Amino acid sequence: MKISLVVPAYNEEKYIGVCLESVVKNGGELYEIVVVNNASTDRTAEVAARFGRVRVVAESEKSVNKARQKGVRESSGDIIAFIDADTKMPEDWVKKIIKDFEINEKLVCLSGPYIFYDVSPLAKVFVWLYWKVLARLAYLFTGYMAVGGNLIIRREALEKIGGFDMSISFYGDDTDTAKRLHKVGKVKFNQKFIMYASARRLKGEGFLLTAYRYVINFLSEVFTSKPFTSEYKDIR
Repeated sequence: MKISLVVPAYNEEKYIGVCLESVVKNGGELYEIVVVNNASTDRTAEVAARFGRVRVVAESEKSVNKARQKGVRESSGDIIAFIDADTKMPEDWVKKIIKDFEINEKLVCLSGPYIFYDVSPLAKVFVWLYWKVLARLAYLFTGYMAVGGNLIIRREALEKIGGFDMSISFYGDDTDTAKRLHKVGKVKFNQKFIMYASARRLKGEGFLLTAYRYVINFLSEVFTSKPFTSEYKDIR
């Protein structure tokens, strides 16, 4: 099994170094690491290129899904893992990927929740409730769910569904991908398959507004197959 890691990055010079440090430390089983510099105007590419195992490629048109798709074209693993540039890879993350995909040939997508490493204890309680209650119920109802910064896809399945939807700018992209993958195989959302992430969007927009936007766009994708929100704000 060859696992390619793809990291889309737009103006991530503040976070990408810490992210890649965790990847190099905990991702020894990875076949390759590809950072997609997505039209950055800062030192993102320069910081990423300092890591010996990392290959930096460019996607000139700003779009997270176009960056992901560029990473797919530039990689060669039969399993493709996607994380965000402001995440920190847990120690056993890759081992869990290998285990799940080895024991289930019908598994086409694996995902799990974020644990935010830079929020207050009270905020962590609310985030825990969000994942354990809302997300669990939503997954049981639909049979699919995914988080874009903690996303593993079998290449063959991604090709079957035609790749990522380039028309989606931000909200609803992960739900759209999970919904289409659900038609060709098993989509697993494992509450124990975590990814540590920055809470910059929660802090920048507020917990309630952020939660509302993710919930309403999840529901919109489920029932109408298109996102409710077309615009979004970059928070760096």
